[in-house]
Order: sequence, then structure tokens, then C-alpha cells
Amino acid sequence: MPSRQNLLKDDALDRTSREIRGNMYMYFYNPKHKETLPYYDRFPLTIMIDPAPGGFYGLNLHYLNYNVRARFLDDLMALAPNNIKDNTRLTKLRYNLLQGVRKYKEFKPCFKHYLGNHVASRFSRVPMTDWEIAIFLPIEQFKKKSKTAIWQESLKIARS
Repeated sequence: MPSRQNLLKDDALDRTSREIRGNMYMYFYNPKHKETLPYYDRFPLTIMIDPAPGGFYGLNLHYLNYNVRARFLDDLMALAPNNIKDNTRLTKLRYNLLQGVRKYKEFKPCFKHYLGNHVASRFSRVPMTDWEIAIFLPIEQFKKKSKTAIWQESLKIARS
């Protein structure tokens, strides 16, 4: 498994202190209510959706198993421009769109509200050309439950 610290410093990623809607980021996160959460991911792989009170809304793809994650990303990529470059992003991605389209049902377990002052590192932007690689990296860092238990629960949430 790759080192999360080293991954954040990888030259293929752009380190930044501000997040932009439609981009994918990796970062360390320390949840405000971790004591009461049933589980959480300390190293989210998030596609930013919208600003939110005190932070942002994002899709943390780690909440889906690898196969479901790949299919979901394929569906989302239909919203991307045809000629994808390093700096391309999903500018059309919005909560209302995801909620209203049946094929995006996997967004439900992934949709999270992150607080900016609980982000514990700089953001590292994953260029869109590397998204299909990033989703298969075993870098999730779940606490309190195993990833397989979380993935099973996420499937139930997506189907409900």
C-alpha cells in the first residue's frame, strides 16, 4: 500500500490550500464529531460539489467498493467535457443534479459535509487524467469499522 504522506507529496498531484468545485482531492481529515460517528475516513478521496457552512460538500468515493466506485465514476464522467486534460473538472456537478437523476444513486453514501477547519493537511488535487487510477488505490483510512462493512452499508444506503 502506498504511503498516504508520500502520496500527498507526489509530483503528479497539485498541492493547494483551496478547493474548487468539480475537482478531485486527497487530504487528511479529522472529523469534529468522531467520538459519536459510527465510522469515518481519515483520508478522503473527494470530488468537491458545493460550498457548505464552514466548509464544503463532497463525494468521498472511498465509501464505495472498487467496482461500484468505477461504475459511479463512469456515470459522473458523462458530465465531463469531451477532451479531458489535467486541469479538467466536473463543473456541472451539483447536489440537485445528483439527487434528481436515478443513475447517480451511489452518491447518497458518498455525500459528506466536510468542515474546513478539520482538514488536517493541504489538499492535493488529482488531475482528471489520473482519476481512474486514484479510485483503485487502497488508501482509504476508515476508523471504527472495516472497509468491507462500510461498503456493504453503503450499498444498502444507495438502494434505499
